[in-house]
Amino acid sequence: MTEQSSPVRSPCMGVCALDEKDLCIACRRSGMEIAEWGVLTNDQRREVIKKIERRYRGEVC
Repeated sequence: MTEQSSPVRSPCMGVCALDEKDLCIACRRSGMEIAEWGVLTNDQRREVIKKIERRYRGEVC
């Protein structure tokens, strides 16, 4: 997939609390993914979204 002009929206749900695995209890991003979101390219953001989807399914990533 190629970079597009419109930014990929943040999956943030406004809860912002990390669990013991350093994952947000709401959006399931890691602390580092949250911190870096603003500097990621759209393609990188899409990869984070894919990881989130796997985490919701209980897959390790």
